[in-house]
Amino acid sequence: MGKLKIKTGDTVVVTAGDHKGSEGKVLRVVQDKNKAIVEGVNMVKKHEKPSAANPQGGITEKEALIHISNLSLVDSKTGKATRVGYRMDDGKKVRFSKQSNQAI
Repeated sequence: MGKLKIKTGDTVVVTAGDHKGSEGKVLRVVQDKNKAIVEGVNMVKKHEKPSAANPQGGITEKEALIHISNLSLVDSKTGKATRVGYRMDDGKKVRFSKQSNQAI
């Protein structure tokens, strides 16, 4: 399994699927499944039983996993989707935007 180019905290845009065009911040990356949870994207309703943490129970909304291949990093300079590359700067490996050629 290869290294994922999207990290927690990145701002991404959905490039395919029902939520195409939606933007959000990556909350968590599940590397085993090549999926991520993006804030405010792919919301699903979950029926929850009453518990000590949630005494009311009922229907709640939460973010579901979305595949990494359907996400693209948003370039901070242009505000558009961009591909990610790696290069060596002063002996350190850094990610950079292929569109604006700036380090991320």
